Amino acid sequence: MDWGTELWDQFEVIERHTQWGLDLLDRYVKFVKERTEVEQAYAKQLRSLVKKYLPKRPVKDDPESKFSQQQSFVQILQEVNDFAGQRELVAENLSVRVCLDLAKYSQEMKQERKMHLQEGRRAQQQLESGFKQLENSKRKFERDCREAEKAAQTAERLDQDINATKADVEKAKQQAHLRSHMAEESKNEYAAQLQRFNRDQAHFYFSQMPQIFDKLQDMDERRTTHLGAGYGLLSEAELQVLPIITKCLEGMKVAAAAVDTKNDSQVLIELHKSGFARPGDVEFEDFSQPMNRAPSDSSLGTPSDGRPELRGPARSRAKRWPFGKKNKTVVTEDFSHLPPEQQRKRLQQQLEERNRELQKEVDQREALKKMKDVYEKTPQMGDPTSLEPQIAETLNNIERLKLEVQKYEAWLAEAESRVLSNRGDSLSRHTRPPDPPASAPPDSSSSSSSSSSNRELQDNKESSEEPPLEEGQDTPIYTEFDEDFEEEPASPIGHCVAIYHFEGSSEGTISMAEGEDLSLMEEDKGDGWTRVRRKQGGEGYVPTSYLRVTLN
Repeated sequence: MDWGTELWDQFEVIERHTQWGLDLLDRYVKFVKERTEVEQAYAKQLRSLVKKYLPKRPVKDDPESKFSQQQSFVQILQEVNDFAGQRELVAENLSVRVCLDLAKYSQEMKQERKMHLQEGRRAQQQLESGFKQLENSKRKFERDCREAEKAAQTAERLDQDINATKADVEKAKQQAHLRSHMAEESKNEYAAQLQRFNRDQAHFYFSQMPQIFDKLQDMDERRTTHLGAGYGLLSEAELQVLPIITKCLEGMKVAAAAVDTKNDSQVLIELHKSGFARPGDVEFEDFSQPMNRAPSDSSLGTPSDGRPELRGPARSRAKRWPFGKKNKTVVTEDFSHLPPEQQRKRLQQQLEERNRELQKEVDQREALKKMKDVYEKTPQMGDPTSLEPQIAETLNNIERLKLEVQKYEAWLAEAESRVLSNRGDSLSRHTRPPDPPASAPPDSSSSSSSSSSNRELQDNKESSEEPPLEEGQDTPIYTEFDEDFEEEPASPIGHCVAIYHFEGSSEGTISMAEGEDLSLMEEDKGDGWTRVRRKQGGEGYVPTSYLRVTLN
């Protein structure tokens, strides 16, 4: 069924319907445009919300970032930010694929509809013009017939009148004959005009207008198909981002499941554990007796040589209550202003940083030496003497860093001695999981001697020197149980496979064979080395680029 056959006389209806269809297309484009604005505003508000609640401090400077609940919250914020990005992608797809395309298509349809309607109106005007000509020829034929009949009646009356002259009768007969001839011509013209109009009318109703209506029908059906496809793009844009949105939601779920209550409690301990021993009993001071009293062994801050303490303000008293207001401390290079446990951690971090810097300088020196050898063998590539200042600067940096490493190793040994001396506690004893070392492999030549001398220095200090007691602290209790608190070896955080063979020739490195399975002990901290453990024993550093790593 087509419009040209069934709606041959409904030109105005077809005109209104096609206009309504284009208006519907424009309304849908406007709806999608406003929907795009809503999506963009929604995404913008989500991003602003995420930015508002993200931590302002860097992760390394924010102790709260070590808690699993904070990490999960940050992960949720990141997932929400990714979700906002998907909403922006939906808005972009709708704007490009729906708004722009359909708006352009609507303009094309309007031009095509205008052309077809103008063609139909021209055909109607031509048919109406032919009908007017037919009416004119018809009226002329009718008028000429009446005039001819009237002239014939006049000639017959004069012919029968005896008083009429022969000239009058002859003239009347000529007039009647002329009118009759004119009526015959009008008749022939009217018949020809009628035949032409009927032919044009048949062409109009059976050929010309049906073709125009069919073109309008085809145009409207194409518009309807395109509009239906536009409806589908609305859901397609959502389905396109649905997998990533699902991943975002799954990421939020994983973040929620990653909250570890016990771990957060342990993190709080690790962050703020002082390492001090708990204070002993307060001695009884008898002010009713003027004589000096013998000191109590259990009193906090009693001199170890047994001498009596002084009365009055000059007497030194230890701080016994941890909830009081803390005095402002002066930051020192060896972090002695911190409690023993925190001092040990900060020194460990500084030592690891110095070791990484030292390894970088050693690598840079080796690279400069190789480059110098190449220049010496191939002078056209460069001047070997131009590298001498850089090599000298690198050597100075290496010596400086070695001295700093020795200094921090000595301080760390003292801090660990303090921690061990304060492990005794009169109420409870807690063990602390060891911090995995993160130092890069030392230099194979010079750093080996320095590290060995540092170890001897630490051993001598630990064996010959007693750790100094802070003012006001008790002597450690249960020191005979210190051996029970030796640090356990760190557990692997993943596993890895050696992609290439590596011969560990320098100190701190370890050899591995291609395809060998290794335990991952520590990730690459940006210096290009990763610490691993072999199954048959042995632990050391290997190049990160030689490994395929999988975290637990």
